[in-house]
Amino acid sequence: MIRSYGNPVMLNMSYDSEEHESAVESEQLLSEDFEGLSYDEDKMRLKLQELEAALLDDANEDNDSGPNRSMEIESSGYSGSGSALESPNGSSSYNSYVRTGAITPKDLLFECALVLSEGNVEGALNMINELRRTVSIDGEPSQRILAYMVEALAARVAVSGKGLYKALKCKEPPSKDRLSAMQVLFEVCPCFRFGFTTANGAILEAFVGEKIVHVIDFDINQGSQYITLLQTLAGQSPRPHLRLTGVDDPESVQRPVGGLNHIGMRLKELAKSLNLDFEFNSVAANIAVVEPNMLNCRAGEAVIVNFAFQLHHMPDESVSTVNQRDQLLRMVKSLNPKLVTVVEQDVNTNTAPFLHRFHEAYSYYSALFDCLDATLPRESQERVNVEKQCLARDIVNIIACEGEERIERYEVSGKWKARMMMAGFKPCLISENVNDSIRELIKQYSDRYNMKVEPNAVHFGWEDKVLVVASAWR
Repeated sequence: MIRSYGNPVMLNMSYDSEEHESAVESEQLLSEDFEGLSYDEDKMRLKLQELEAALLDDANEDNDSGPNRSMEIESSGYSGSGSALESPNGSSSYNSYVRTGAITPKDLLFECALVLSEGNVEGALNMINELRRTVSIDGEPSQRILAYMVEALAARVAVSGKGLYKALKCKEPPSKDRLSAMQVLFEVCPCFRFGFTTANGAILEAFVGEKIVHVIDFDINQGSQYITLLQTLAGQSPRPHLRLTGVDDPESVQRPVGGLNHIGMRLKELAKSLNLDFEFNSVAANIAVVEPNMLNCRAGEAVIVNFAFQLHHMPDESVSTVNQRDQLLRMVKSLNPKLVTVVEQDVNTNTAPFLHRFHEAYSYYSALFDCLDATLPRESQERVNVEKQCLARDIVNIIACEGEERIERYEVSGKWKARMMMAGFKPCLISENVNDSIRELIKQYSDRYNMKVEPNAVHFGWEDKVLVVASAWR
């Protein structure tokens, strides 16, 4: 999350190639002297707010349909379309290559990332503008991933990642639209559901023989995982008293839409209707500062901790010497939990340098776009929302941002295993009953989904690409 070229940017979801080409003739092009560009923090903040609004605003979508609709980034101080990012030379030497089919748009995208990694900003801008003429967020999966990756590269050039993720409000409470899109993503891309279900299976088996169970979750999201858990628990006997503690920042706990207290009320109503002995507690604190005494653990209860798609947001040693990621794991170990479940996306966007990270992100998100294509029609508004609100945000953060601004810091399963064991955890067997139930669940979906079982982990993938891994520890 390159730092020298600090122009603010604005995303425009509409794109017309003819208007774009006419605008090129009338617009002032960027100076060749990039080093002379000045950086204005207030203007940056204002333009990034415009970027966030444009990226998330669907109001103009009815007028933006067509084969050439794509995301664009406009440089501050210029009017018109994305041609403001044209290089001083106007057109790229790569233009003729693409038109004659000598190289594909994918080839050009990877070449663009390469020249950008070498510091050739002018060459990268030429390729970005050429790619914008050939890709669309409305096309097939390969077109859509290219469109969003192109704009992530443009964002890296234009603002060098500075403040971009904050402008998109990804560190702030998510909007109602984003919460809705996340819910759809978890439902229509079943690898996420498989991960939740595996964690629930391990948690429910840990209930056996216990009178009181205390589940602690550091990212309950919309509570869907616990709706399923409560419904399953209602069909078992005997049933323990269940305490559920959710941790979230103070503002998030109180917000009326999707806030932790609101989710807790919904879960309590569900538990009451199922005749379950259930209590919900919220801890209003940033996760990094949570201490054992804030969690109100009690003698005689079995403690279970669930980390579902949360740990990757914690900064590690590559960001700060504080290493909040390992610090949190050690704190959880001090609770002496009976079980800890970890569900994470399986891709290295944490310590990998830019070019390697770019390749990793392309490979991973290509598979996710394929998953959506197998589940939702391409014209589906739900699908557009998921791709914009969830996938595009991740891609921009991973590609455009560095340092503390890059918070989508996923790791592969082997690295999580090393972290867990360094914190003092040992693998906890996931039973064949849980694995068998997941196999039956997978049969309800495309045969392109698969699973690989290890003693304490299950890997879920799309064809040959592992997407999500669920693991159990004690």
